[in-house]
Amino acid sequence: MEKATFGNGCFWCTEAIFQNLKGVEKVESGYTGGKVKNPTYKEVCSGLTGHAEVIQITFDPKVISFEELLEVFWNTHDPTTLNRQGNDVGTQYRSAIFYHTEEQKDLAEKYKAQLDQSNTWSDPVVTEISSIGVFYPAEDYHQNYFKLNGSQPYCSFVVRPKVEKFLKKYGDKVS
Repeated sequence: MEKATFGNGCFWCTEAIFQNLKGVEKVESGYTGGKVKNPTYKEVCSGLTGHAEVIQITFDPKVISFEELLEVFWNTHDPTTLNRQGNDVGTQYRSAIFYHTEEQKDLAEKYKAQLDQSNTWSDPVVTEISSIGVFYPAEDYHQNYFKLNGSQPYCSFVVRPKVEKFLKKYGDKVS
């Protein structure tokens, strides 16, 4: 098993997407990239800790590659908006790849460069690519949030449409 850690907005949305992929064994919401030890959700949401809301994915590289995870990452959020995803604004919502190996770093940087050269988006990709550092799991009530709270308004109006869009595009990769 290998790990991948992505920040692509609210972790409730991204967790719900990556949990569906074949070869993904576990998705854990959490925080990384900041300066405060053991931050709480409230502290991270203040924007003062420097952490990003992230998901840490445990995956089987024999079933799904890091490159395939990158493809889903790039195509399920807007990597051109600095510190923002939709209505979520702040450094905690930045687009980021926190690599675990030099190979992951190289693959992420190459993919980012290809996206910029291809003019996939009208604005440049601002995704941060940094070493993982310390990962802090989010509080228990954030784990499996969409599965456990799918009828809540935020899930109905924000998470569900993202998951449905993902399923249309990546249905062949869903378990």
